Amino acid sequence: MALAIAEAQFHVLAVDDSLPDRKLIERLLKTSSFQVTTVDSGTKALEFLGLHGEDASISVHADHLDVEVNVNLIITDYCMPGMTGYDLLKKIKESSSLRDIPVVIMSSENIPSRINRCLEEGANEFFLKPVRLSDMSKLKPHIMKSRCKEHYHQEEEDDLLSNSDSNTSSNPTNNSSGTDTISNPTNNSSDTTDNSSGDSSSARKRKAEAGKDEISPKTSRPRHS
Repeated sequence: MALAIAEAQFHVLAVDDSLPDRKLIERLLKTSSFQVTTVDSGTKALEFLGLHGEDASISVHADHLDVEVNVNLIITDYCMPGMTGYDLLKKIKESSSLRDIPVVIMSSENIPSRINRCLEEGANEFFLKPVRLSDMSKLKPHIMKSRCKEHYHQEEEDDLLSNSDSNTSSNPTNNSSGTDTISNPTNNSSDTTDNSSGDSSSARKRKAEAGKDEISPKTSRPRHS
């Protein structure tokens, strides 16, 4: 399983409002054998990820439109108009379907409080601009960890489903015990038969005793001379 994950081409969504910075990060990611999609705002990033904002008319241009969207990592600039990289990070971590995607923040300003706030919110890395090719080597470990976690959760769900199916299939055999109640009428009928046979035998006994009385000779009266 680990070998299959390692051989997969990972898909990175890069978010930056600066065209030169966006082109740079795209080139670095492709050089590192990543599949790349670039957008110029946090709103478009959410749109691409399936979290539609107020502007439903936004169009997103992906590198491979015929490929099913499956983002393995998001790298975003911190300072952007409208929605900042920090705001985008919070939106992703608040989503039950997206919160396991690793997020990397980029910024040209080295502000410790900003870096700590992003890391506390769930960012996996914080890169200082300009981003270098050596920074790309830090991305794959986060993706691998996330993918292994996904496979683990999927296996747990499969085990739960299989256990649930086996329990459901065993229920009909348990219900067959209800046939015990059906046998009661036959038991009652046997009781009735026993009672009727008992009544008939006692009747025959009384009749036999009555017959004995008729057959037995009458005692003769003494004759008087």
